[in-house]
Amino acid sequence: IEHSLQCATLAHKAGAKPALVVAAMLHDVGHILHRDAAGALLAGNDDKHEVLGARYLSRWFGPDVTEPIALHVEAKRYLCATDAGYHARLSPVSQRSLELQGGPLSVRDARAFESNAHAADALLVRQWDDLGKQPGMATLTLDDCLSIAQGCLQSR
Repeated sequence: IEHSLQCATLAHKAGAKPALVVAAMLHDVGHILHRDAAGALLAGNDDKHEVLGARYLSRWFGPDVTEPIALHVEAKRYLCATDAGYHARLSPVSQRSLELQGGPLSVRDARAFESNAHAADALLVRQWDDLGKQPGMATLTLDDCLSIAQGCLQSR
């Protein structure tokens, strides 16, 4: 919860549109939905949390929320391929999960990522994901974040 609130707060402070604040808040929900995300990491398996989370959230939210979530792991792989110092700035857990997620993107895959309409938003979510690991950071409240999320719900 702390990481989710920190990411949402960073997005909000950056002036992100509400859908992107929600994407920042919920980008790791797939870890919660996975039956054993920690066990998968220890066993050397990618839990595909980005796919699981985006698919689950698509019941309630549109692509402005779900696509940056679906792409935030690819954004990490992209940054590792295009920013020489990015890998060293990742947390040890993110470095380990990167290996399981396929490592840095190839040049071809990086170009394909860049052409995705949601790539820029995914890169922002990734940035907030990296920064949202500060013990004791002042954040929006859960009620604040839920109110923003409610405003982004799709009508069905």
